[in-house]
Amino acid sequence: METVTAQNLEACETRFVDRDRVEDAQRALGDRRAVSDVADLFRAVADPTRVAILRALGTAALCNCDLAALLGISESAVSHQMRELRLMKLVTAERRGRMVYYTLSDTHIRHILDDTFRHVREERP
Repeated sequence: METVTAQNLEACETRFVDRDRVEDAQRALGDRRAVSDVADLFRAVADPTRVAILRALGTAALCNCDLAALLGISESAVSHQMRELRLMKLVTAERRGRMVYYTLSDTHIRHILDDTFRHVREERP
């Protein structure tokens, strides 16, 4: 078997479409709306502040004041980020008396972040 190098990795030398593999990949992609929604999710978490907020909310329900203190940013900046995260349905807000506490909308978000953190912390060859 030939060793793969950067020079010969870019494209196949022979044009051949494996229909079975393409059909399997097509089924895995599902509908185009789902692909677009996943891309939107990754755009939402492309901001380091939002990643930090989501990671923190994976540990406990926190209010704007808590998040501002944790991240060292203004409560206004937290509110702006929370608006984006609520629009993406990544977090939910619950009023408790005079306070509003945020939580992750579901455990999937925490799992995505946990897996991603594990991935970036893996030792690379």
